[in-house]
Amino acid sequence: MARKKRRFEQLEAAAATVEPKDKKRYQDAFQERVGATLEDAGKKIEGQGRNVLYGLAALVVLIVLVSIFYAWNRRTNSAAQLAFGKAIETSQALVSASPQPAGSSIKTFKTDKDRAQAAVNEFQAITDKFGGAVGQKAKYLSAVNKLTLDRPAATGDLEGLAASNDEVGKLSKFALAQVKAEDGKTDEAVALYQQLVTLDDPVISKDTINFNLAELLEKQDKKQEAADIYFNIAKAASEAKDSEGKPVPQSQTAREAKDKLTAIDPERAKTIEEPKPDNPFGN
Repeated sequence: MARKKRRFEQLEAAAATVEPKDKKRYQDAFQERVGATLEDAGKKIEGQGRNVLYGLAALVVLIVLVSIFYAWNRRTNSAAQLAFGKAIETSQALVSASPQPAGSSIKTFKTDKDRAQAAVNEFQAITDKFGGAVGQKAKYLSAVNKLTLDRPAATGDLEGLAASNDEVGKLSKFALAQVKAEDGKTDEAVALYQQLVTLDDPVISKDTINFNLAELLEKQDKKQEAADIYFNIAKAASEAKDSEGKPVPQSQTAREAKDKLTAIDPERAKTIEEPKPDNPFGN
């Protein structure tokens, strides 16, 4: 669980910065957007005297909520944007049994379930009021929050949404893959990730999808297949160049992929050259 928590501690964080941070597990565009909000949430929780252990529902919510808002907020009207923003704020609110100081404007809930229920109610209201594409987005966000309250019902909602091939469907499929993996349904999770990775635009970074897929293949004792994926991620990152032909800083995903490859096939990992940093003083 500790490893799961560490993996997703960057996943709902996205408001302030998109600069890579060592604490992030993934540094692709999707994860960068989601990275900062978690850190903000952590700062709010810090000092509350409470050890917060997120379950799967929280993990999935952390992955998707903020990035969904940023991806879609320009395509919805101002009323829907405002409603989404408030609902997302609710879904990320501080959970604390301690009352806030007088005059504090920080939204808090006593339990994770209280927060999830409030978020579900707000997203459902958006669905009822706006319908259409906006309603579908709200259904998705409602489903990932509902995992804390009624896991089977939420899983069913995600399965229904994942049947479509639009953005909601793709993100629902990614969330559903995580649910299946956590529930021990590894074969089903692998199948979902494999479907996503074949799409031209899976919404989520393919490095993220492939990394998750490789970890599940390891669990299935398909180490060679997993090693191939880790190699491809790390190799591509080591050879990436920017528009000026300079090496691109490696993401945390790429670094961890190489670490994984080293554990499985150390000789193959040695064939991946580390990109040389640009020399500010010239050659």
